[in-house]
Amino acid sequence: MHRFVIASILALGLAACASSPPPRYYAADGGPLRCANCGVVERIERVYDGESYASGGGAVLGAIIGGVLGNTLGKGDGRKAATIAGAVAGGVVGNEVEKNNNAGPYYEIFVALDDGRRVVVRQSELGPLRDGARVIVRGSRVERI
Repeated sequence: MHRFVIASILALGLAACASSPPPRYYAADGGPLRCANCGVVERIERVYDGESYASGGGAVLGAIIGGVLGNTLGKGDGRKAATIAGAVAGGVVGNEVEKNNNAGPYYEIFVALDDGRRVVVRQSELGPLRDGARVIVRGSRVERI
């Protein structure tokens, strides 16, 4: 009797671990659900955009941090000079850091939509997207359904 209970518990535990197929969505007529922004990933290309850009936020933040750090040095006119030098150096460093962060690779995701259109969406993260994946395009993002 104890073996049966243990075997039953183990079987239920294993069944709970089994992966289930992805959910399928159906329209009222029984066919597959179609939506204006739903489709299938045809292909994904990794693109490195050699152009880097900065919004100025990194420079401003760097200047503030550099100015605060420079202000902790020296006394009198030396403190003023250190504050200015720290703000300028921090601004330059902050701007370069922001440009380096914005120059990373992107993915161009080619999607064949259910209504026959084809779109290309450029995003920085790929996540679980793969060729043949069923997706929905929401604004400038592609998400797996």
